[in-house]
Amino acid sequence: MRRHASFLLAGLLFATGLARDEVDQWIDRTDLPALMVETGTEVVARDGTLLRAFTVADGRWRLDPGPVDPGFVAMLIAYEDNRFHTHNGVDPLAMLRAGLQAAWNGRVVSGGSTLTMQVARLLEESGTGRLEGKLRQIRVALALERRLTKEEILGLYLRLAPYGGNLEGIRAATLSYFGKEPRRMTPAEAALLVALPQSPETRRPDRFPEAAAKARTRVLDRMVADGAMEDERRSAALTETVPEARHPFPVLAPHLAERLASGKPGTHRIETTIDARLQARLETLAARAMRASGARTSLAVLVADHRSGDILATVGSPDWTNNSRAGFVDMTRALRSPGSTLKPFVYALAFDEGLAHPETLIEDRPTAFGTYAPQNFDRQYRGTITAREALQLSLNIPVVSLTEALGPARLLAALRKSGGHPDLPRGQPGLAVALGGVGITLEDLVQAYAALARLGQPIRLHTTPGAPEATGQRLFGPEAAWLTADILAGLPPPAGAPAQRIAYKTGTSYGHRDAWAIGFDGAHVAGVWMGRADGASVPGAFGGDLAAPILFDIFARLKSVPDPLPAPPPATLILPTARLPHPLQQFRPRSAAFATAPNAPEIAFPPDGAEVEAGPTLALKVRGGTPPFTWLANGAPLILADRARETAIYNPGQGYLTLSVIDANGQSATANVTLHP
Repeated sequence: MRRHASFLLAGLLFATGLARDEVDQWIDRTDLPALMVETGTEVVARDGTLLRAFTVADGRWRLDPGPVDPGFVAMLIAYEDNRFHTHNGVDPLAMLRAGLQAAWNGRVVSGGSTLTMQVARLLEESGTGRLEGKLRQIRVALALERRLTKEEILGLYLRLAPYGGNLEGIRAATLSYFGKEPRRMTPAEAALLVALPQSPETRRPDRFPEAAAKARTRVLDRMVADGAMEDERRSAALTETVPEARHPFPVLAPHLAERLASGKPGTHRIETTIDARLQARLETLAARAMRASGARTSLAVLVADHRSGDILATVGSPDWTNNSRAGFVDMTRALRSPGSTLKPFVYALAFDEGLAHPETLIEDRPTAFGTYAPQNFDRQYRGTITAREALQLSLNIPVVSLTEALGPARLLAALRKSGGHPDLPRGQPGLAVALGGVGITLEDLVQAYAALARLGQPIRLHTTPGAPEATGQRLFGPEAAWLTADILAGLPPPAGAPAQRIAYKTGTSYGHRDAWAIGFDGAHVAGVWMGRADGASVPGAFGGDLAAPILFDIFARLKSVPDPLPAPPPATLILPTARLPHPLQQFRPRSAAFATAPNAPEIAFPPDGAEVEAGPTLALKVRGGTPPFTWLANGAPLILADRARETAIYNPGQGYLTLSVIDANGQSATANVTLHP
């Protein structure tokens, strides 16, 4: 009876206006709880779509409500506190009615709490069963009304109202129970969420759907009885099923969202340049692409608008919750070997330096650069070809020849100018950097290709809306960039891919650890990486076979028709080989005047000066030259017209031996060796 008496006492006190001066002083002295309600950090897309939300410190979902359906607000006020806009925090009539009903029936029939009193209770997380608690709520409610507007009080309710479990606030409730924002609700949805805070645990629809449905019906019945809803709308609302499970909160671009939230602790809302629809499509594409791959294989994707620098989508892994794939690792920011994807920058630098042109003839033959003797991926050689063909076929010997002429430091400097941070594991760069002997992230690689797409002018890729366009020093001239892009645009699309004119390059790192595809059109640049997060080999992983089809799928999901690549700059030299200036017709290193003739033979084994342990036979190997070959020992013929590059002779005896080889063109090489017993 004490609880019933409290209703009656409070109702009589405010209904009769007793001790008004004392009450005013009592209200003014109220020590209010903190009115700044903590809400979880939200990371949103460029259009405001929620990408990912984070709980508050105690694990509760509490979000800023944002726009809320006016129909829900009207129903809430009509059901809970129909004089909300006119009372001063306590509704005397409601209190008196509730007290009299409780005294007459011996139980609580209707509540007398206003929305402001409920806010007071939620702010202090206090109960309602004791007289002291009820008086405290009354006091805080009256004080709140003097310090806040009605809209601010309603805003606190929309943030704090409990909806079962760890859900607080209207937005957490609609996202969890209906999978949508609260800006638009059906009458059935609104009625359910009006009813839930009165008993959030016993009416949780995911646990007690029948109780939730009955509570919803009571709200709808009241709306009809009060004339706030037509009976037909009530009947239609009752046909909607009550949600019996919670929806997961949105998790798009989880790695990016985690990084941004960690970097800005306490920030309520973090806006990004991400296109939510494209992000969702590419996450689905990544997950589907990995279904047929190994259980530990991962994939990363990055898409940006190279005109503005806006990053539109970033996929750090196919499934950020999959531990077997190390899905928690953001592979867009992991250092990996880029394979052949740096070759276009070598060619662009060479074009810019006047060392070569797309139609310049260049040699693809076995070549040693000091002690470094690279081979083509397929271990085949094409002889004399154009630079255009060499890049499109991704041959290794020609690009290393160009890198030697440029100096490998020029390539690294260009990557740094693009805004990247290439990691060189062993100090000074060697020629192997052109073939992937450097660590680089997918983000940095896509940024470098953005500079290539912008005719050599770099731009800083970013996820912050309105970020100033950060550009730096040109990597190379626009003519060199256009010529390189034109070569890459001439590559045919992968089998089964949409026929789109995209400038792209694939790459496969040593040991099949990384498969790449990076490409661009006139507006966008995208990159794909595939491999294992732990760096282990993925047998059979080739950039052209695996990553390139995904790259073309990305562009197909981005737009129906690619944006055209730019027209050639006015000074671009577009001529066939025969009409090029003579120095550009055939690539020759700057030291060529002192070098041996192109494709001259060289004794690969035994090398000049070697000391060899004599056995029954002596192996002979020749690099370069044109077969057939003739071998001589101390001037005497040993083997005549042999087309093989590797052969063997019987042991010619101990001591000094001068070996010579002559090719079909009369070019020769000599090696002096010592044979030991």
